[in-house]
Amino acid sequence: MADMNALAQAIINGKAPDAVALTQAALDEGVKPAEILNNGLVAGMNVVGVRFKNNEFYVPEVLIAARAMSRSMEILEPELVKSGVEPKGVVAIGTVRGDLHDIGKNLVAMMLKGAGFRIVDLKVDVKPEVFVEAVRNGADIIALSALLTTTMPAMKETIETLKAEGVRNKVKIMIGGAPVTQHYADEIGADGYSADAASAVDTAKALLGL
Repeated sequence: MADMNALAQAIINGKAPDAVALTQAALDEGVKPAEILNNGLVAGMNVVGVRFKNNEFYVPEVLIAARAMSRSMEILEPELVKSGVEPKGVVAIGTVRGDLHDIGKNLVAMMLKGAGFRIVDLKVDVKPEVFVEAVRNGADIIALSALLTTTMPAMKETIETLKAEGVRNKVKIMIGGAPVTQHYADEIGADGYSADAASAVDTAKALLGL
């Protein structure tokens, strides 16, 4: 009998081989892909997010859990598509122009993917025009990351470019990174701000009214 609690626990503990085996076993037993996603993978990553917020887990534990989740998703994603399960939303994420620091960005992407969002990873040093293209390709949220105070102005530049290209009102914008604050988000006209990767999931859900 497929055990979703065991799958969630395998994700929490970062045991990728166990997570993959349990995901495959559940599929073989005919468990619906959406149930595996929500009651196994998302449930596990939710616990990881809470523990991260409470300083019970740190970045290494989150990365290991996210890796287990990603391995399971490799098997599950094609089945989700076949069964017509829609992602919660599409998030295009990248570090802004001039910023090459991607650990935080990668962590946010993993947490969002674990929560059921589809991620379009634009990588690092992303020009404003690339974010514009992502909106035209259907992104619901643009997530901008900056680790340096010197690259924070590129966040404002990106938002101004989205306005100039006439797509600003078609997307929600969330920003984050070590030097970034809620005050700065308000100042440049972003829709949301998150202080850490776990909070980014809450922010994204709130922006889309989930």
